[in-house]
Amino acid sequence: MDAMKIEADEQFAKLRTPWKWRIRKAIWDHMEVNDIAQFPRPVHHRIPNFQGADEAAERLATLPEFQSAQLVKVNPDTPQRQVRHLVLQSGKTLLTPQPRLRTGFFSMLRHGTDEIPSTTPIEKLTTSKGAAKFGTPITLYEQYTIDLVVVGSSAVCPKTGARVGKGEGFAELEWGVASQQGNLDADNVLCITTCHDSQVFANDSEPWKALMEEIRSEEDGESEVSPFGTLTLHDVPVDIIVTPTRTIRVSDRLPKPSGVYWNLLSKQKLAQIRVLQELKKQLEDELGEDLPSGPDEVLPPTAVRKSRGGRGRGGRGRRGRGGRG
Repeated sequence: MDAMKIEADEQFAKLRTPWKWRIRKAIWDHMEVNDIAQFPRPVHHRIPNFQGADEAAERLATLPEFQSAQLVKVNPDTPQRQVRHLVLQSGKTLLTPQPRLRTGFFSMLRHGTDEIPSTTPIEKLTTSKGAAKFGTPITLYEQYTIDLVVVGSSAVCPKTGARVGKGEGFAELEWGVASQQGNLDADNVLCITTCHDSQVFANDSEPWKALMEEIRSEEDGESEVSPFGTLTLHDVPVDIIVTPTRTIRVSDRLPKPSGVYWNLLSKQKLAQIRVLQELKKQLEDELGEDLPSGPDEVLPPTAVRKSRGGRGRGGRGRRGRGGRG
């Protein structure tokens, strides 16, 4: 964990939206030090897996918004593995991104079909490898309608729904592409996150209390400050936050984006994602002109993979394996 912390500190000043990295580091450190984290560890540069992830998923599954949804998009990270399980167990269609969008776009799965017989254990379908093996590859040009989106978070604001992920922007890119292609109604589709209670902003609890004191000292004692800065246009706020102990409906949610903001997408990020390159070329061919590119950026470091023999209680989740973590 020490090496990851040092690397994060060295990269901090070079990355976009440094206020987000300040929050991420505080949350990641807090979860590791207090053994809230679960496998894979360390949680730095991941959507952190947490104690109670399965309980949060079970609570989410009781929401009427979940129960009425037919097609649910869920991120492929480890803490949302039980969410993916419950989507399939409930007879719904699961849409999950292929890891880091490197080899494709989405995989679509529905248990109890000709493609995936009911004899197939659901546990085999909820890892990234399982989704790729058993799922139907979905391209940019398929017709489908997303009813509900579930994302992971490093931190989230219960008032505005402002969300901080792991820093790579995949949730926003997936939302942008799906809304641009007409598969997602950005104005009406709800976005829900599951996370640990300590990841939800609160003035009077750690790690937020220490972070707020640090910010106030820099702001000459200003009391009405927030660690959450201004979101960029492509950031997707959440409507509902589900933890192992509570369900929070965001009271004053920020507006959601629609489409891909090409003027914010750096050449470095575009070079990593084939599906975005394909979409950009298609649009440029249709328009007969080049689309803009975003400013250059230093891409964040990715997480270090370790075995399950990590520290503390990591790895005890019932289904805490797989995913892009």
